[in-house]
Amino acid sequence: MNNLKSCSFLLVASAWLSLSCNVFKNPINQYKPIMVKIQGGSFLYGDFYDSTNTDAIPVHLVDVEDFKIAQFETTFDQYDFFAEREGFAKPHLSDSIRGTRAVVNITWDKALAFCQYYDMRLPTETEWEYAARSRGKNQVISGTTTLDSIYAFAVTVHENWSVPEPVGSKAPNDLGIYDMSGNVFEWVGQYYQFYSMPERKHSLDEDAVRIIRGGSFTERIQTNRTYWRTGTLRDVASPDIGFRCADD
Repeated sequence: MNNLKSCSFLLVASAWLSLSCNVFKNPINQYKPIMVKIQGGSFLYGDFYDSTNTDAIPVHLVDVEDFKIAQFETTFDQYDFFAEREGFAKPHLSDSIRGTRAVVNITWDKALAFCQYYDMRLPTETEWEYAARSRGKNQVISGTTTLDSIYAFAVTVHENWSVPEPVGSKAPNDLGIYDMSGNVFEWVGQYYQFYSMPERKHSLDEDAVRIIRGGSFTERIQTNRTYWRTGTLRDVASPDIGFRCADD
């Protein structure tokens, strides 16, 4: 009986070691985004703070279903691995400083392609804001309700960076998600429209304007607010626009 137990233990241990070795040998795992599960709910969406951002009013109630979002903005290391495997050109930045800095110089379509490589997608705009505000709280900066605390949570123009910071350099929000204010703008998976407009019915493929969220290291406090919205063309590759992935 003891011999049988020993054999069973050895078989289980051998299988675990084999699985572990396969996981560690698979380079995709170390570059795949780390996801945070977000419980859905309802929240007042838009400029709850002072109603000065005309793109983010009127404030209105929205429902968000459960979803997942990346804990960190996508890095150069992650995107470069994807680009090499898929034959994409690597985004421009000096080789000596790429690494774990948030990737930039990425168009909307290339950001989406990266997420789809891992069977993910870009977040919807409501998902993005709900996560940035720690499940819809009145957080004007992701992680805090006060503008005075911005420098603990966001990399902004006031720190005089010429390139993005490594992801996770500042404190996370209440959900453990980093850099949803500051560091780099983030593409979301929808076209741009005013809240007061009826929803447009044509497809994403027919509309060239996309939404970026979260502010960046080139922006002042105002633009780094959680509800702030900016539209830009989908084929723009900017030195302060990156992205993070989402999933159902």
